[in-house]
Amino acid sequence: MLCALGLGARPARAGASIELAELRVERAEDGLYLSARLRFELPAAVEDALDKGIAVHFVADAEVVRERWYWYDRQMASAQRYMRVAYQPLTRRWRLNTSSEPIVSAGLGVALTQHYDSLAEVMAAIQRITRWRVATAAELEEGGRQSVRFRFRLDASQLPRTFQIGAFGDSDWVLSVERRVDLTQEGAR
Repeated sequence: MLCALGLGARPARAGASIELAELRVERAEDGLYLSARLRFELPAAVEDALDKGIAVHFVADAEVVRERWYWYDRQMASAQRYMRVAYQPLTRRWRLNTSSEPIVSAGLGVALTQHYDSLAEVMAAIQRITRWRVATAAELEEGGRQSVRFRFRLDASQLPRTFQIGAFGDSDWVLSVERRVDLTQEGAR
């Protein structure tokens, strides 16, 4: 059952232009699934860093909350997806690592690794999120006003320290979009 559909979100902050072209939330017997399609062009500074072999990290996170009038909203479930893009100059291939845990330079942990021939191909994979389970059926409750908050951003904190200093305050490194979808209003139960 399709729960929510959103089109055309605006960027959450100033910086590079990013658009949330599509956002769907679907409730199934085993949980809540999110699909999204993003549209953005990488700023020149980010592309230059990638061409030099510097890995760039993106983070998508979703949070399912139940709104309460008497207290803060209650978080029912949350999910994160970490994506690391790196160019391999020797093989001239692009590598995308995807994990549900932060990807650190000490090791990848459990991550899905995919290889691509061009930057356009790897960016198309990042800009498309399909049937990502953000909550299990046990985490969801019936009744009450519920919503899903989806956020996608470039994580500049994962850059090498020298790039972090140069990126601080530079709008080329600010790439973020956020959208909140009301599940109750759309008739999801």
